[in-house]
Amino acid sequence: MPPLRIVLAEDSLLVREGVVGILRRFGHDVVAAVTDVDGLDKAVEDHAPDLTITDVRMPPTHTDEGLVAAVSLRRRYPELPILVLSQYIQPAYAAELIDTEAGGVGYLLKDRVGEIELFVSDVERVAAGGTVVDPEVVRTLLATNRSPLSRLSNRELEVLALMAEGGSNSTIAAKLIVTDAAVAKHVRSILIKLDLPPDMDGHRRVLAVLQYLQQR
Repeated sequence: MPPLRIVLAEDSLLVREGVVGILRRFGHDVVAAVTDVDGLDKAVEDHAPDLTITDVRMPPTHTDEGLVAAVSLRRRYPELPILVLSQYIQPAYAAELIDTEAGGVGYLLKDRVGEIELFVSDVERVAAGGTVVDPEVVRTLLATNRSPLSRLSNRELEVLALMAEGGSNSTIAAKLIVTDAAVAKHVRSILIKLDLPPDMDGHRRVLAVLQYLQQR
């Protein structure tokens, strides 16, 4: 394979320098090594790389900025190969990133970097349009998808969480700064997605909350 032009986003100096060293050792060119998502966006725009590698947890909150940025980049540049490299698995965004027909995506745990030749092979496979997913990520996604809660949108999960706190539609609407009608629409959608049809015996709202509490 010809040398790849790679943008790397990783806030840990040790990991960043280690990955850069490995990639250069195998003949690839790291055109930018940045430490936050703003730097990642700019580097991709400036360099039009063959591949982007990003960590999940990045400044300022060190939660899921890197993965959110990867999903955003993929939407803006559908042909840009992206490899997420992290110690953590974020099922919702991981599923969105991987669920693509275009290929050229990967999600690996950082332990894989220690297997240097395998790691470089995975990098090259993603750059060539393949899909590489760590087995642990696969197991987590399968477990998540077995939960009915995985069918709910982020907003529906917010509404259900407030329902679990005992909130009425009006209370939930006030907290989310939306209309009562919008909350009612979300509640109807939640009940349908959780397989709680109108003719089911019992209080559907209570049953939905019970499902939520059992799976948190």
